[in-house]
Amino acid sequence: MDLTVILGMVAGALTTLAYLPQVVKIWRTKSADSLSWAMLLVLCAGVSLWLVYGMSVHDTPLVMANLVTLMLSSIILGLKISYEALPRLQNRPRIFAWGWRR
Repeated sequence: MDLTVILGMVAGALTTLAYLPQVVKIWRTKSADSLSWAMLLVLCAGVSLWLVYGMSVHDTPLVMANLVTLMLSSIILGLKISYEALPRLQNRPRIFAWGWRR
């Protein structure tokens, strides 16, 4: 195994594992309020493109790092939806033919 491949794998592992503490914190606190929707959506889109690029150039460390990063960032996005967006949708007032009802 080439030194540059090892370097790429270590760099990918470190930057990917950086998301793990955030996943754990959101899971424990049941809150992702401090995270921006725009940041999460742009992050997932960017990581997806890096993954496609890595597959197109057959770069295994790049593919593996971005695959795990996409999984972790998708978990963060899913938790944000679960803890923030869904409760808002469930608690909004609904209009019926006979007037307002909660």
